[in-house]
Amino acid sequence: MSASSPPLVLVIEDEIQFRRLLRLTLESVSYEVSEAATGLQGLRETAVRPPQGIIVDLGLPDIDGKEVIRRIREWSQVPVLVLTVRDGEDEKIAALDAGADDYLTKPFSGRELLARLRAVLRRTQPIASSPIVRFGDVEVDLASRVVRRAGAEIRLTAKEHDLLRYLAMHAGRVVTHRQILRELWGANAEESPQYLWVYMTHLRQKLEANPREPRHLVTDAGVGYRLVVD
Repeated sequence: MSASSPPLVLVIEDEIQFRRLLRLTLESVSYEVSEAATGLQGLRETAVRPPQGIIVDLGLPDIDGKEVIRRIREWSQVPVLVLTVRDGEDEKIAALDAGADDYLTKPFSGRELLARLRAVLRRTQPIASSPIVRFGDVEVDLASRVVRRAGAEIRLTAKEHDLLRYLAMHAGRVVTHRQILRELWGANAEESPQYLWVYMTHLRQKLEANPREPRHLVTDAGVGYRLVVD
């Protein structure tokens, strides 16, 4: 794909009418679209014509969408947005743990789909080329481990900074409680979310204008957290 070419998005969805709706929505804002009606077809399309982003339904007729994601993650870090009618927290967490970048529960609006897709596609930009992450009046320098709010340096504890850094490196993506706990505290802490609640509360108090109604360090109820940088 040349720098001027539109991003190619692969839609893996078995319902033909829904695929058509997704194609119309994506092409209306100049995405190029390819389609697959089954998980195995989607895997072949991903290998033969690598997309810049993938939208995959969990309820596929041959193999589960989570298995599609796991297989793709064996060799590719292409951004993956999950679509599901399954609104249970366990399903969402399982999809994210399999390697999805974000999820949408059907039904959803076209505007929300496009916003979520833009967010996961932004993650294809190498973090090393831009060590500065900004949200609201906060600037996070990942290279120097300096955090500023409205130009003034904010003192964070080592663990607070580790949590903020992890969220910043996955900006726009939901990261599950288990993922964060495993990364920051080790596998033995995966069932101890109280660690995470305490440090997230501290970060919000230091970085959010209204910690009780955070705009950037947001909660996906029962699933995890997301850093919103828009």
